[in-house]
Amino acid sequence: MPLNKQEEDLVRKNFSARRLKKRQYFLQQGDVCKHFCFIVSGAMRQYSVDEKGIEHVVQLGIENWWMGDRESIVMMTPSKYNIDALENCELLTISHADTICLLDQIPSVRKMLQIMEENNSIANQKRLNSTISLAADARYADFVREYPNFLQRFPLHIIASYLGITKETLSRVRKN
Repeated sequence: MPLNKQEEDLVRKNFSARRLKKRQYFLQQGDVCKHFCFIVSGAMRQYSVDEKGIEHVVQLGIENWWMGDRESIVMMTPSKYNIDALENCELLTISHADTICLLDQIPSVRKMLQIMEENNSIANQKRLNSTISLAADARYADFVREYPNFLQRFPLHIIASYLGITKETLSRVRKN
């Protein structure tokens, strides 16, 4: 559903532009997430670091993707995650309160968010099933099929972490 002029103005009013340089944090573990961001340009990752110092990538994002820690922003709790830029990024950010405002005032935004939530839930369910039931080579094949452009944007050690495998295993899988 297209937006009318008043709705467009309200959407523009509720978003703020922000830039991140490569390696700059959008969110650091222990901080409360205050905004979601829409990636206009660039690449980002969301990850946790375990007690051994090993990074576990839970989300990758490029243009037209959203990033943020939903649990932290909704519950106002310290985040378990870091979100940083892997390339210089241009973002549009919005607070949770402003998101609720848009949902209450613009039916097409509510519908768009409902569709995004459904797609996100389906993607998370597929990823969870893949992680617990598929071998490394099948996980990598799924990743390549679903996100072929990610291979040029993200270093292999980050892709390995996202897939839940070691860099060495990913190297062996790619050779085969």
